[in-house]
Amino acid sequence: MKRVQVSSESFRCYIRRVPTLPRKVLISSCCILFLGLFSAPVDGTGFPTDEVSNELELAREKVYPALVNIAVVGQSFEGGRSRKFPAAGSGVIVTPEGHVLTNYHVAGETTRITCRLVDGRKFEGAVVVHDPLTDLSVLRLELPPGEMVQHAELGDSDSLQVGDQVLAMGNPQTLSSSMTLGIVSHPRRVFTSFTGAEIEERDLGSGQMTGLLTRWIQHDALILGGNSGGPLVDLAGNVVGINELGGNGVGFAIPSNLARDVLEQALQHGEVRRGWFGLSVLPVDKLGLNQGALVSWVVEEGPADQAGLQPGDRILTVEGKSIAVRAFEEVPVFYERLSRYLEGSSVAVTFDRAGRQEKTTVVVDRLGDSLDNQTEIREWGITVRGITRQMALARRYSTTNGVLITGLRPGRPADAATPPLARRDVIVEFDGVPIVDRRAFVSAWREHGEDGAVLRIRRGNQDLISVLEPAPSRGNSYRATELPKAWIGVETQVIFPSIAKALGHEGTRGFRVTRVLPQTMAASAGIEVGDIITAIDGRSLKAYRAQDQSRWKRAIESLNIGEEASLTVRRSEGELEIPVTLEATPEGPSRAKKGENDFFEFEFRAITAQDRHKKRWDSDVTGALVTGVTAGGWASLSGLAVMDRIISVDGTAVSGIASLQQSLTAIEEQKPERVRFFVERGYRTTYIFIEPDWELSH
Repeated sequence: MKRVQVSSESFRCYIRRVPTLPRKVLISSCCILFLGLFSAPVDGTGFPTDEVSNELELAREKVYPALVNIAVVGQSFEGGRSRKFPAAGSGVIVTPEGHVLTNYHVAGETTRITCRLVDGRKFEGAVVVHDPLTDLSVLRLELPPGEMVQHAELGDSDSLQVGDQVLAMGNPQTLSSSMTLGIVSHPRRVFTSFTGAEIEERDLGSGQMTGLLTRWIQHDALILGGNSGGPLVDLAGNVVGINELGGNGVGFAIPSNLARDVLEQALQHGEVRRGWFGLSVLPVDKLGLNQGALVSWVVEEGPADQAGLQPGDRILTVEGKSIAVRAFEEVPVFYERLSRYLEGSSVAVTFDRAGRQEKTTVVVDRLGDSLDNQTEIREWGITVRGITRQMALARRYSTTNGVLITGLRPGRPADAATPPLARRDVIVEFDGVPIVDRRAFVSAWREHGEDGAVLRIRRGNQDLISVLEPAPSRGNSYRATELPKAWIGVETQVIFPSIAKALGHEGTRGFRVTRVLPQTMAASAGIEVGDIITAIDGRSLKAYRAQDQSRWKRAIESLNIGEEASLTVRRSEGELEIPVTLEATPEGPSRAKKGENDFFEFEFRAITAQDRHKKRWDSDVTGALVTGVTAGGWASLSGLAVMDRIISVDGTAVSGIASLQQSLTAIEEQKPERVRFFVERGYRTTYIFIEPDWELSH
């Protein structure tokens, strides 16, 4: 998955991997990038032969039209709130009805998925199944009724051998619809610890672990950020893998046979069903043996434990079929085989314990995800997730009941509770009602949470009670920082001696008028740009140095609002006395009425007189000024920016912050698919389109 968009020039260059070439030359072949339409070279300088070119063209024609450019609104949870961000990846259509295979780390934990085909058509992508354990997701294009799309066929990944040529298709760096050529360097790769003592699972950014069931196809077809989820294709035009990882000239793809199983379960059940034995195994090669699987860990009270299996046992047969886990590459095969026995199945197991063969029966449990999803409770300022069996094991919880607090926002009700809630607290009761899981907690909050709550929480080994008060209103606010003072609507500069001499007023001290603000008493009194003000009410203004600039402000502020002051002014025609009625200092940003919207996550304020003077806005200019946009919120995601002047929302004019609040409240009730903001930014106007996911609103 790639979050950064870049542009690049398309290159066309192809090379065939020749097994007899030196290793360094062979490795360099992975750097050849296919972009655009295929055109086979015809010279004899090491490019593909016509036969290979025809194979490449055939493979492209069979799979390229099924390539999908996936754009998502991703979601992460930090500091007690959800953050949205744009991201992109790849996928491949594998059924005529429009089912798409891609990576979970592309399509999981998203709020919106948009799929664009190579012919330019764009469809929303609906999630059929997420399977974090294999890092696969199955989507369905929301096609018009009865419409079919061209799809690619899944091949047999088990038939791949070292040296087979493969094509990686996808959208590297979000560049649409590209291909690269390489070879398979290892068809059944697993990752182990540095010492080779155990298999290492992979966290691809979501906290979900993958790799327990996977033997990756290692290849050198160039893949970059954005290729994730795209197909790995053999020269017969079959999808043999789903690309997942890449870097330093090496790529890794999930085998198509594993992807086929996920797809078939998604289509048949709408979920992926797997069994769980509750044990871990190691290869038996370190024992000097070539049969069996060495049990290294048994989950307490899990199926294997209840069947009497222990660490050190060597499993010999499962349902009468022999087991041979001789190397780490065979461990995922063993786990995948066990996972086929579904929940409730009784499985006969033969094992060796200290040289004696014994038999037992394992009653299989259900294999679940390692992590539950997270949910934001915006009004309380917390995020929570349910507790899975794996989480309970890792944290030594006695039960999976309750929800785990994963983050808090400072100053919100959860942070201000008595005592304050804390990250890693487990909420086990809500107003006396036990919390079984995340859904139960969200349901309880929706019914009573706005009125506050009494929570029972587990913090470490403590059992605590915490009281949350209702969330205070976070609507309009107003703060007066200081009392208004007398003011005259002009801007001035100090008359330095050199300036006075240049203007023909040598020896004159005071202030030259540089601007007369429109629609002020100064403008009505007839003060003009270029006037030199030498005195106020007969008191001389002895200003001739840079540090004297503040004399003007101090002299005016010493007078009273509403009084009339007499300004002594020098013009080319002579000296004048101009009476000016003193006004109050115009309202500035610090005294403006303010508001904020928690759902779209931005702050705004009223337009002030100072804004009008500074930006030369007429009195009929209305709206509200954006003063803050929270990173990762819907407003930020859409491009709303600080100091944008909101002119209208969905065609309704914004006369001030009250009307903006009314519009936003109505929008949150109506929940439209798209919200259109018309704003002024700098010297231009533009539209901002916000496309929120209303299901995330609680």
